[in-house]
Amino acid sequence: MRRVAKFVHSLIVLALALGPTWSGPAFAHTRSETHSAWLIKGNTVHLQFTVPDLEAKRITPDGDMPTVEQLGDYIADHVGALSGEQSCKRTEGPRPVATSPGYRRYEFTFECPSDDDIKVHSSAWFELVETHTDFAQIQTNEGAFIEQLITKDQQTLDVSASALNPLQDAGFLEFLRMGMEHIFTGIDHMSFMLGLVLISRRVRDLLFVVTGFTIGHSLTLALAVTGILRPHAEFIDALVAFTIAMIGAENLGDSTHKPFVVALGMGGIMFALLIAQYLGAPVILPALLLIGAGIFGSNYLMLTGHMRDAGRVRLVMTLVFGLIHGFGFASNLLDMRLPNDRLTELLLGFNLGVEVAQVIVVMSAVLLAYILVKVKLAMPRPIFTDIAASFLVAEGLVWFLSRTIVLS
Repeated sequence: MRRVAKFVHSLIVLALALGPTWSGPAFAHTRSETHSAWLIKGNTVHLQFTVPDLEAKRITPDGDMPTVEQLGDYIADHVGALSGEQSCKRTEGPRPVATSPGYRRYEFTFECPSDDDIKVHSSAWFELVETHTDFAQIQTNEGAFIEQLITKDQQTLDVSASALNPLQDAGFLEFLRMGMEHIFTGIDHMSFMLGLVLISRRVRDLLFVVTGFTIGHSLTLALAVTGILRPHAEFIDALVAFTIAMIGAENLGDSTHKPFVVALGMGGIMFALLIAQYLGAPVILPALLLIGAGIFGSNYLMLTGHMRDAGRVRLVMTLVFGLIHGFGFASNLLDMRLPNDRLTELLLGFNLGVEVAQVIVVMSAVLLAYILVKVKLAMPRPIFTDIAASFLVAEGLVWFLSRTIVLS
């Protein structure tokens, strides 16, 4: 057991060391972003472009905050609208307008030759940060409200009705397939599901955690897709990684019978990030979120570590984690152009697809474990649990730190 403990310690140290510098494509999440709101009225296009101060500093060679005029001119040189192949004339802007502290916002107006085949365009920041993303909100002539991403590979968006709603004619089975595909291609969600299997020693425990997770993600998926509640996408990415580390940490606390040490470690990471943020480190998560995650995580690990049967408590824990993952599902779904008049059918199909994929993942893991035990190829459960849980902690921390600390 001491060797296993040393192995666990080594993995955690490795995760902490690699977290800030990890840059592999499989884990690439947006590190640079702006927001644009486009309003199409006939042949007139109105634009509000919002820039965080962190992004504004990128356009100056020395990294200092540019003047209002400098930033406005930069944006004006990189945004526009098209009608067919003809450029729309900028008739107003850049006009700075009031916004929240830490951001700058500018308004523009473009007059197009006609209201046919209108497209919107932004090439801002892509020459500075290749992974930059602009979160575009578009309101069309027909009153439809669409959210879409502008990326380096897709700098121009066609806002015609046919282009904005490619899923309009999709059937229920297509929505179901999208839900299944989201689980099977999402390594972070797959890791979390396998962590649920790892922590469940009885069928009843597995039912508790899967039920809580299902309720949680179904609720927030519906809230986000319908536009009732939409949190910051980068915060959700980081918190999804945190849930993976947490479920691994709970396994470690349970198997080593040292929940205090594990809880202290998870809480300590949040406290260290809070101090680093205070000292000026580029930590993107708000201080209150770091404090809340640290208190919740450490207290939960302490609670379950001293309980004989934590099954029902885990239902609450996985419900909370399900809320986070539901927003994660929604952020990917919102990258598409969703048909507003078919959201109910889309939600039902997508959610059912997620559930089917989850059942397949869970049952496959259980079946594999059963077969290994039967053919006597399985290692003792305590050793396997420690190794697998250590991997989850390392994996979760690598992703969490890489999604929390912005180095470029």
